[in-house]
Amino acid sequence: MVHPFPVVHVFGPIVVLFGAAMMLPLVIAHTLADAARTAYDEAAVLTMVIGALLWAGTRRHRAELQLHHAYLLVALTWTALPAFAALPLMLGIPGLSFTDAYFETASAMTTTGATVLVGLDGLPPSINVWRAMLQWLGGMGVVVLAVAILPLLGVGGRQLFRAETPGPMKEDKLTPRMAQTAKGLWLVYFLLTFLGILAYRWAGMTWLDALIHSFTTMPLGGYSNHDASFAYFDSPLIESVAIVFMLIAGINFSTHFLAFSGRTFAPYRHDPEVLAFFLVLLVSVWGVAAYLRLTGTYSDLLTAARYAGFNVVSIATTTGYASTDYNKWPLFAPLWMLGLCVFASCSGSTGGGIKMIRAEVLSRHAGRLLKSLVHPRAHLVVKVRNRVIENQIIFAMAAFMLIFGVTTIVTVMLLAATGLDFLSAATAAIASITNTGPGLGVVGPAGNYASLTDFQKWVCTAAMLLGRLELFTLLVVFTPAFWNR
Repeated sequence: MVHPFPVVHVFGPIVVLFGAAMMLPLVIAHTLADAARTAYDEAAVLTMVIGALLWAGTRRHRAELQLHHAYLLVALTWTALPAFAALPLMLGIPGLSFTDAYFETASAMTTTGATVLVGLDGLPPSINVWRAMLQWLGGMGVVVLAVAILPLLGVGGRQLFRAETPGPMKEDKLTPRMAQTAKGLWLVYFLLTFLGILAYRWAGMTWLDALIHSFTTMPLGGYSNHDASFAYFDSPLIESVAIVFMLIAGINFSTHFLAFSGRTFAPYRHDPEVLAFFLVLLVSVWGVAAYLRLTGTYSDLLTAARYAGFNVVSIATTTGYASTDYNKWPLFAPLWMLGLCVFASCSGSTGGGIKMIRAEVLSRHAGRLLKSLVHPRAHLVVKVRNRVIENQIIFAMAAFMLIFGVTTIVTVMLLAATGLDFLSAATAAIASITNTGPGLGVVGPAGNYASLTDFQKWVCTAAMLLGRLELFTLLVVFTPAFWNR
């Protein structure tokens, strides 16, 4: 049987570390003397005390982390930390329920970007910074951060990294030690975030806006401190900066790491997903732009290309920013965009969905099956960039796709059964499980998830968590075989 105490012993320091992360919004709150300045004092102290008690109370259960421990720790981290993250929101926003606070923080940490809050422009600045910071931490992964800076996790670092990091191809070793790899990935992530802050400031944002939006661009989270999102700025230059950094974040961070460390662009040429990623987005942007121009949504192609470019890239990379209410576009265009969010992002990126590599491999597998009907005795293999993909990997991807589809259908049915209209239910389910955020209908870019019932919000929250951990990592904890080990 799997004993949870060694996991709780490691989870304690993660909680303490998470409480320490509240220092940034605390400093901002006291510096700006905003209305939420007392919320972080209480929340940080309570979080760190609970974390310390969890660690101290399970010291005698300290043990080497095995793979089953890693899955349990990741599941515990991603389901419990949003509850601690919700404390500043509940203390700083009068009348906010636990359901809404947990939904908001789970959406932030999974980089979904769905929100139940209205009046974002009037919220205390520290609250918006905390929401953005949660997305930034969740983008690369809280557990991966812990692997990078907590020597306590050094023994089980590789198992934790494999269990938490999204994407089907997790076996490549970037460095001999997993902690060194995690630090390298976080360094690249930090540097790109810093460059994003400078770029947004250069494009015309205030320092606060630049900080918040860079914190939510690199994790492809999409939270903004303005209800109108990027429509608030109405700036082609700012939108162009966002597009560049969304595209960067949509590429595998391992590829960025190799390019940075080797000071060469060669890793991008060899990455099996990058070319397909850019081709799909290029065709989609101009396809949507042409469609919007032909349907008379915009009077000229240049304007159509501006709005199509920003919103297609935003939704395809599962960021969720909006520069206009595309809910008012002809239905085909936003449906196309939502279709992209299912698969367009690269594995190892901060984006959600099934990832481009799975789409590539399974499409080639489908082609192999068709060829085998004509040439039943031929020995056919699936290759991606001259790399033969083993059948075991293909079968695992097919199983993932099956569970992904079933989970999406179940989520849609649950939302529809509680009275939500089909368009809103279907797009909310897709936007939640792909960690995209805005859907269509009542959960479109001009609205949010506030109008949903508590039950509907918990359904969407579960879908967000399942999507962020790519289904298997969370579902395996609920199987009898896991606990009967």
